[in-house]
Amino acid sequence: MAKKTFHLALIICTGLFLIFTPAPRALAPAKKVIFRGGPAGGTFQRVADAIESSQGITGISTVSVTAQPSAGSLENLAEVHAGQADFGLVYSGHAYQGRNGLLQDDGKRYDKVLAVASLYGAPAQLVVRKGSGIRRAKDLKGKRVGVGSPGSGAFANCELFFRHLGIWDAIIPSHIGYNEVAIAFANKQLDAFWLFTAFPSSAVTLAARTGKIDLLNLDAEARASGFYKKYPYFTARAVPGGTYRGVSRNTPSFQDSTLWVANAEVPDEVVYRLLSSIYNTKGLRHMEKYSPALKNMTLRSGAKGIIIPMHPGAIKFWKEKGFL
Repeated sequence: MAKKTFHLALIICTGLFLIFTPAPRALAPAKKVIFRGGPAGGTFQRVADAIESSQGITGISTVSVTAQPSAGSLENLAEVHAGQADFGLVYSGHAYQGRNGLLQDDGKRYDKVLAVASLYGAPAQLVVRKGSGIRRAKDLKGKRVGVGSPGSGAFANCELFFRHLGIWDAIIPSHIGYNEVAIAFANKQLDAFWLFTAFPSSAVTLAARTGKIDLLNLDAEARASGFYKKYPYFTARAVPGGTYRGVSRNTPSFQDSTLWVANAEVPDEVVYRLLSSIYNTKGLRHMEKYSPALKNMTLRSGAKGIIIPMHPGAIKFWKEKGFL
């Protein structure tokens, strides 16, 4: 009888122990975020893809990133502001104009878009056929020009520059993306095409393989027309000779910087962890594999030249690293 009583007591105690002992703590699910890139074939989308695939490279971040294509800078600005995307890539000039209600035909203030980091400079590249007689942008009057997809940074900056020069209404614009524009140019459906992206551009590389090309000196017209004074976030930048087949000389142009931005409601810790996962030796090597534009991406350059307010999570990161 005593033996049975002992066994019964043991069973009861074991049951109570299992009931009141806390279960092992489950790992917190990764925070899922959407990162907007750009058109297929462009640097924006390659950067977004690189950030998506970087999670797990260093084991630092607990954030699950989904990279999604978009029309580009202006669409990303609107989507991040509206909270339809958590992160995106936006040209510095568009971020500044959008925050202050200065965008072309759009007086809305996109003040929920905050900077995370400055990634790389993107120059304007205006491609023509060698021997076409087109030596400057003003020679494009009456010509068929690929100007980029509506909503893209390429399109917005092309319209801005061409309006400044007084030729926007004098060209025949074609609103197509980077991959399509190179094919249309090769098929002689276009006389020229405009890109606003890091070099080397796959679209220009393709065009150079299918025929003899030239790049136009845009810096000269920008200086002579007062473009830099009116839009001070643009700076001079040359495309080095040898970047593309058949273009051996340096081609002066102008550039804007590409910002990684976040919606203001994204938790500080998410921004901090993503930056921590990218800005380390493994993370930066990983990014460089996706685009030559990122070969100069460093801790030292990440917080430089940002002209819109920064996300609190980014402020924490850059202050800890000693760059704010």
